[in-house]
Amino acid sequence: SQYYILTYPAPHVLLVTINREKNRNALNYAAHWDAEAIFRWFDNEPSLLVAVVTGKGSKSFCAGQGLIEQNNNVAERKSGTLSHPPGGFMGLSRRRGKKPVIAAVNGYALGGGFEICLNCDIIVASPKATFGLPEAQVGLYAAAGGLSRITRIAGLQIASEIAMTNRRLTAAEAQQYLLVNKISKSPETLIDEAVEMATKIANLSPDAIIATRHGIREAWETGSVEQATIRTQQDCLEKLVGGKNFAIG
Repeated sequence: SQYYILTYPAPHVLLVTINREKNRNALNYAAHWDAEAIFRWFDNEPSLLVAVVTGKGSKSFCAGQGLIEQNNNVAERKSGTLSHPPGGFMGLSRRRGKKPVIAAVNGYALGGGFEICLNCDIIVASPKATFGLPEAQVGLYAAAGGLSRITRIAGLQIASEIAMTNRRLTAAEAQQYLLVNKISKSPETLIDEAVEMATKIANLSPDAIIATRHGIREAWETGSVEQATIRTQQDCLEKLVGGKNFAIG
């Protein structure tokens, strides 16, 4: 892909690096659909168990939608591809999927870039990371799933302040509001620490991780904790117990 660099930094771990450093790693619509295909392949590739997503360079994780490029690209407008895929921004902001994705946030995560993070399973941030939803400043709103997710995670008042006052969060502030799991020791160690986290997951039973993630997501998506438990049992328990990984333990 011209938009992403795919590498394999550890066994069973896929590292997806947004390769648009000159554009602050902002994404156009073709890049969203490319990523959708990458993460569908990742879900169906048995040798891969965890993905890490980051941005190239030290300044920006993803600065959101490439608006200038979008407005100037007549071919994209005519082809009718000016829409996000089912998985949302970069195929991640609304992705359900099967396998976990870790965001390694190396710099600015703004707009859609922040929406990517809000739907990732785990977030590791550089001390220099910055988060924000500036859409209202340009007459838009965070339409790729970020508003509902930030409200679920941080609560009504914090979500309102971030989305309606254009407040930007430091990594420490984002961690305080439960939007970040871990801040790396330094910007330089970010990827290593994110891959270390991914390896901890990859060392466990693959089927058990898929079932566990399903249960967590069901609880997040539904209003009833008991209904989430029942649906996870219905969708996962028989497959888990009948699978080869269950016997291996």
